[in-house]
Amino acid sequence: MIRRRQRRKNQNSLVMSKNSDMSDKRIYTVSQITQEIKLVLENTFHEIWVEGEVSNFRPSAAGHYYFSLKDPQALLAAVLFNRAAKDIKFKLEDGQKVICFGTIEVYGPRGQYQIIVERVEPKGLGSLQLALEQLKQKLEKEGLFSPAHKRPIPSLPSMIGVVTSLQGAAIKDILKVLERRFNETHIIINPVKVQGEGAKEDIARAIDDFNSFNQQAGQKEQIEVLIVGRGGGSIEDLWAFNEEIVARAIYNSKIPVISAVGHERDTTIADLVADIRAATPSVAAEIVIPEKEDLQEQLRELTQDLRAALSDYAGGFQNTLEDLAHRLALSIDHILEIDTGNFNEAYKRLLLLNPVAKLERSQEKIADLAKQLHQRLTHFLALEQAQFKTLLEKLSSLSPISILARGYSITFQLPQEKIIKDAAALPTGAIIKTRLHKGEIISRVEEVYNNG
Repeated sequence: MIRRRQRRKNQNSLVMSKNSDMSDKRIYTVSQITQEIKLVLENTFHEIWVEGEVSNFRPSAAGHYYFSLKDPQALLAAVLFNRAAKDIKFKLEDGQKVICFGTIEVYGPRGQYQIIVERVEPKGLGSLQLALEQLKQKLEKEGLFSPAHKRPIPSLPSMIGVVTSLQGAAIKDILKVLERRFNETHIIINPVKVQGEGAKEDIARAIDDFNSFNQQAGQKEQIEVLIVGRGGGSIEDLWAFNEEIVARAIYNSKIPVISAVGHERDTTIADLVADIRAATPSVAAEIVIPEKEDLQEQLRELTQDLRAALSDYAGGFQNTLEDLAHRLALSIDHILEIDTGNFNEAYKRLLLLNPVAKLERSQEKIADLAKQLHQRLTHFLALEQAQFKTLLEKLSSLSPISILARGYSITFQLPQEKIIKDAAALPTGAIIKTRLHKGEIISRVEEVYNNG
């Protein structure tokens, strides 16, 4: 009120000075007239909204923003000091249509009026939505959304890391699903803020902590997958998952990440960077852990496939062994045929020569040849028999039927038909099936002895 009365008084002084004669005229200094104009403008245009296009945008090292607002007919200088600039979610750029809230002030040293901006909103698009689109474009250009960077999720991880709030419904939903589907899985929770000040730093730090844990643990107790998320909410509630620091933490994670932000319609930056997006935390838990019944069915199918493969392998090995035996017999017959032919040829020559001396020498040579033939045949047969025996032993050692024939047996726990390797794993009263060389025995466990 004081400033307004002073302004009216000064205006009256200007009028009186104009109407008085030359002897009563008042002469202003530049500073005085600038001060008068300053009072008029600042009292008249206090806390106003101005629409225009950003031009000549110049950020300073101190964090202040200097720019102009223009339309086709005029230009207005603008200043956005760092304390207000910190609250702007999107990036100011030349050419943007904006609406600025602030106060008109006069900068005395240059006699220039300008608007001191307190708030800036993009025209036609919310500031959060504009900030989201700008960050999407930036990260997409850098390749953070590239499908080539997506990693597969382990089918049955033994250890899962969860980044969420302990107070929200998300962690309860995740634990409920995991307990129902496969309660042997080890869960590690790194509690964080999921909205408000400090949330983005908490989430990024938790992801980094899990990766550091894996590096320190080496090959032991590795966290195989991360679930990062929260329940649903407004865009403001979910904003921590649209922050660049969270996006880069997910991208740089060596552990595969499932984004589990509980919303259906909107997609966050975390969803785009993560290896898999889940619509809700519950869905994320269902993705990472299959149903126990499905696993049991897969196990039964694999067992059947293994038995069929072993049977095929044993049959193929038997055929190979028979083929080798046949080839061995043919080889022996061929050698005998050749050596017999040589013997007959030598005998014919002997008959043609006939003299006693030559006959004796020939007889000696024949005896020596026969001896060599015998030795060669004996040695060759020994080698072939040894090879044949080795093949038979390999076949016998690989054949489950031969093992059972020697008095061994295989015991399965029913109804899953899981092979029993440790008696201590059997509860009293369990039903077991023992497969012998001939037939099977169904038994009930009365007592278990563990010999270590």
